[in-house]
Amino acid sequence: MKLVRHGTLGAERPGLIDAEGSLRDLSSQLPDVSGNALAPSSLERLRGIDHRKLPRLPADSRLGACVGGVGKFVCVGLNYLDHVRESGAATPTEPVLFMKATSCISGPCDPIVVPPGAEKVDWEVELGVVIGTVAKNVAAEDALKHIAGYCVVNDVSERAWQLEGTGQWIKGKSADTFGPIGPCMVTGDEVGDPQRLKLWLAVNGQLRQHSNTEQMIFPVNVLISYISAFMTLHPGDIVSTGTPPGVALGAKPPVYLKRGDIVTLGVEGLGEQRQRVQ
Repeated sequence: MKLVRHGTLGAERPGLIDAEGSLRDLSSQLPDVSGNALAPSSLERLRGIDHRKLPRLPADSRLGACVGGVGKFVCVGLNYLDHVRESGAATPTEPVLFMKATSCISGPCDPIVVPPGAEKVDWEVELGVVIGTVAKNVAAEDALKHIAGYCVVNDVSERAWQLEGTGQWIKGKSADTFGPIGPCMVTGDEVGDPQRLKLWLAVNGQLRQHSNTEQMIFPVNVLISYISAFMTLHPGDIVSTGTPPGVALGAKPPVYLKRGDIVTLGVEGLGEQRQRVQ
């Protein structure tokens, strides 16, 4: 099942993409794609609905972030070996964690707005994980049971703010529009093994990132288990699992995003994003 949120910014409503690829409204069935609506019992109920009877929406409807009311946006850094090397960092012996402010979250095709003073805006295609049930001190072998689904994340970053000066990652990752999520959340039963998904990103049509989640240093189940030892993960929380090589920071010389650039990206089976830089 592919769940979406559609409508104007700040007034999104729940929806889904049916088996024929049509966009349908779910407002009669749940208030939002968030929180307890992501519980296994809720998702099972939605699967049982005749999706063909739901109101059809225009194909060009705006899609917002595929999950609403996100409580925590937890991210993993340096989780692909080749990206570690291009960043000039040491290979981590345990997951590197940081947070993005939830105010950075935007729709999959909303513009990336370069904030005042930013000069080194970078891209990062990532597999996003959406939590479905409370996860606290979970074992790695049980971790996938706590996942509602998966989505595409662009972990947009301002490298100077992230790495220079005080070098705070959250500062370089949290500007408004720096967290496009979606277009849809695909439930775990449709995704299957999250460690066998291709992911890619292009800038102005030029392929910059191309990899597979099988290249992760720490797989999804290990990440969820590890994070849950330090903080309780709640339904609707998002975990972004790291980016493969090919970011602007790793180019020689680096070529960062500029106004007018078009960024397209996707993860196998989870859809695609497209953003214009403003």
